[in-house]
Amino acid sequence: MAVREIVQVGDPVLRQHARALTREELATGEIQQLIADMKETMRAAPGVGLAAPQIGESLQLVVIEDPAEYQKGFTPEQLAARDRTPVEFHVLVNPKLTVLGEDTVQQFEGCLSFATFNMVVTRARKVRVDALDEHGAPVSRVGTGWYARILQHEVDHLKGIVCVDRCDPRTLSTPANYTKFYGGKTVAEAKAIIGKPAR
Repeated sequence: MAVREIVQVGDPVLRQHARALTREELATGEIQQLIADMKETMRAAPGVGLAAPQIGESLQLVVIEDPAEYQKGFTPEQLAARDRTPVEFHVLVNPKLTVLGEDTVQQFEGCLSFATFNMVVTRARKVRVDALDEHGAPVSRVGTGWYARILQHEVDHLKGIVCVDRCDPRTLSTPANYTKFYGGKTVAEAKAIIGKPAR
């Protein structure tokens, strides 16, 4: 396993529509090694998801993990507001996303390919993903809250879409300023601090 360099915004690979993998390709040592490298890279960052284009591979392959240890800095109220619970490590190959219901949620999110920015993005509260796992077996998962956000964020990467395409541009913030001004606040409170644009 190796920690790979994470591609940053501006690299054309982040704007390509990633290629689907066949079951035969998925069984190769090359792709299994890529999955292991993605797992190590995501954990080393650290992040809760990583798509293959983020390490320069335009393939429909995603790894996700949101362990309990990543949630230790949040109060129970903050975790409840984000609808965030631990998610075990898993692999999604050729994922197809279906939005369930009409509820949407605004939250600050970051991206390993936008290493110096956080932003408010509106996402569906509940989604279903249908995919293959790392062994080529069909899997179907339903995600709500923060897990649904991770799924949407990573599947977007496979379509050449990055979070800034979906964000409220007035909320764009460095991680340091996010912590300083908005950390621990609701999106409504953060937007009140930011204020409305002058007309």
